[in-house]
Amino acid sequence: MRETPLSNCERRFLLRAVREGKRLDGRQCYDYRNVRISFGPDRGCCVVELGRTRVLGQVSCELVPPKPNRATEGILFFNLELSPMAAPGFEPGRQSELLVKLNRLIERCLRNSKCIDTESLCVVAGEKVWQIRVDLHLLNHDGNIIDAASIAAIVALCHFRRPDVSVQGEEVTVYSPEERDPVPLSIHHMPVCVSFAFFQQGTYLLVDPSEREERVMDGLLVIAMNKHREICTIQSSGGIMLVMDQVLRCSKITAVKVAEITELIQKALENDQKVRKEGGKFGFAESIPNQKITAFKMESAAVDTNNVEEQAEEIITKADPPSEVFATPILHAPGTAQIGEGIGNSWEDLEESEREEEVEEEGESEAATSECQRMETEDTSTISKAKDEPIVLSDSEEEEVVILEPQEVPNKTRTQTTSKQENTSKKTFNKRRRKKRAAR
Repeated sequence: MRETPLSNCERRFLLRAVREGKRLDGRQCYDYRNVRISFGPDRGCCVVELGRTRVLGQVSCELVPPKPNRATEGILFFNLELSPMAAPGFEPGRQSELLVKLNRLIERCLRNSKCIDTESLCVVAGEKVWQIRVDLHLLNHDGNIIDAASIAAIVALCHFRRPDVSVQGEEVTVYSPEERDPVPLSIHHMPVCVSFAFFQQGTYLLVDPSEREERVMDGLLVIAMNKHREICTIQSSGGIMLVMDQVLRCSKITAVKVAEITELIQKALENDQKVRKEGGKFGFAESIPNQKITAFKMESAAVDTNNVEEQAEEIITKADPPSEVFATPILHAPGTAQIGEGIGNSWEDLEESEREEEVEEEGESEAATSECQRMETEDTSTISKAKDEPIVLSDSEEEEVVILEPQEVPNKTRTQTTSKQENTSKKTFNKRRRKKRAAR
């Protein structure tokens, strides 16, 4: 695992907080983070949250030949995976030293402690036994992976159900869940790991260290115990020397924490079993708190459609009568009017204004046409004079005298007059269309 090193300032700050008995998340030195257990839709699937550290546990099984030296015992296999999704420092597809240490500790805690009766997993001695595989996936890393992984493993094993089998001679029949109810595993006890972090060569002690506290600790002590106060395994790492009193104090704290966690596991299993038996909703989606906006739920309420007409009549009778005073019509712009009940018609005013506009536009059009005629007469007179007089470009002897005929200028005036006539015709057409709309 490649971790980003802490700066000297951060390291000094964390060590000073430990000496003063303070923690970043507000806990006391011997406080354990909140443990939350949720189950998936299938048997043997669970998610354990230890603070912000999350571990997914999944149990599966298959029939395999037994080991040669243990012909009447089943096989237990544990596999913990640390993916970069949990923390950027984890490298995919590589067995780091931390991962090997965690896998060995889980195997000693669950398999070597004989918490599961492996002889009950035997189907045919020397031929077929059940192999139980426990896959653990770290979803988020915020310290104390081993405690969260051990809780997830034992909870998934308790929640798991293997298919029922029958043996007739040499024939082995495996029944589906529809044919026969699956069979739970035979579990004798539930070992749980509790971690202790030591600082300054064992002078200061913290229970359930977080990820930042693990970076500055000098050593770690892990004790696996069941609710009967039986120590299943114990491991010390970091190279610190612990005296007997420190180990005994840690074992007493472990007994209290394990009893609380075991009770929580049993309640979670009982609640899930009750919900599944009653046919209620279960799974990861149902375990999300309703306070979150992504899981907001509201019960559907039936709408009563009886006596709708009577209720509407009561509302109408209770309402205030409409006012008899009407506002005067408002002309927002020329060509608009307001017509309604109790309001006088204002279209006559519009017709008079339109007539005035028509008279003004007719006068303008007559002035434009007279101006065009005057310009045409002037242009024709100038053209007739230009025809009689030739145009001389130069008086030099080398150049020849060139007489050019003038271009026909009246075409331009004609195009101007035609464009003006088109504009006047468009205006008259628009006026007629307005009159038709007003009449409608």
